[in-house]
Amino acid sequence: MTATLTGADTAPAAARKRRRRPLGGSLAVVPLLVFTALAFGLPALAMLDGAFTVKDPATGATSYSADNLIASLQGAYLTALLGSVKLSAVSAALGALLGLPLAQAVVTSRFRALREAVLTASGVLANFGGVPLAFAFVATLGNAGVLTRHLGLTDKGWDLYSFWGLVLVYLYFLIPLMVLTITPALDGLRSQWREAAQNNGATAVQYWRHVALPVLLPTLLGGFVLLFGSAFAAYATAAAMVGSSVPLVTLQIADALSGNVLVGQENVALALSLDMVLVAGLVMAVYLPLQRRSARWLA
Repeated sequence: MTATLTGADTAPAAARKRRRRPLGGSLAVVPLLVFTALAFGLPALAMLDGAFTVKDPATGATSYSADNLIASLQGAYLTALLGSVKLSAVSAALGALLGLPLAQAVVTSRFRALREAVLTASGVLANFGGVPLAFAFVATLGNAGVLTRHLGLTDKGWDLYSFWGLVLVYLYFLIPLMVLTITPALDGLRSQWREAAQNNGATAVQYWRHVALPVLLPTLLGGFVLLFGSAFAAYATAAAMVGSSVPLVTLQIADALSGNVLVGQENVALALSLDMVLVAGLVMAVYLPLQRRSARWLA
């Protein structure tokens, strides 16, 4: 004898399935939450504790105050923080301006192999930095570099170990990063928009000015913010190239932690790190809404 399930019999089973799915999804996220708490949460708490901890050099007693944060916004520390902001802003602006036409040329190219090659190379170069990148530029454009001697750049006032030299090096990985960031948005520009503009007598310049750029503006600003954050957090390349000749907050943190300038400034270094986290948080607060807005236009 075969039993037939009615709608009333199957409803509880369906309800149990719906209840099990969210539970299973929540359990799958637990390892990620644990990893995030260990890898980011504990260091963040240690940084906060150290940034607000002040040690009396005479007695060795510790107390909580904002003295380290105040010191991190004065003198050479403030100069280094502003230097990092200036370097990051200039590098990000140039990277965005140069990356947009390069990405547009790739998107409109008829050669699929060229597009794939450029995007693959951009993915590699966007993550190429540190000491190897510094060595490559020193060997090429340093004081005794191949191109420097061949072209006589030293006599023309060229100096790799300066602010603009560091900007040039940063563009090596910021332009590919901008290409990767803006290419999906350029792919999202619909051909019907260009055709409609042409049918109404608009030139290519008018199309870009009144249609394409307003649509791409959130993505462009988001790409600028992303490039700014990447340049702001860079350390190894600048440390290997310019040392302390260009004031940067990441180099100041390293000097304070190692005691190269003043002994006992480790907590000031943690306060500088907290300043960087606050700047990075501001950057992300700007970037995420721009990303969501551009996604609505280009979806």
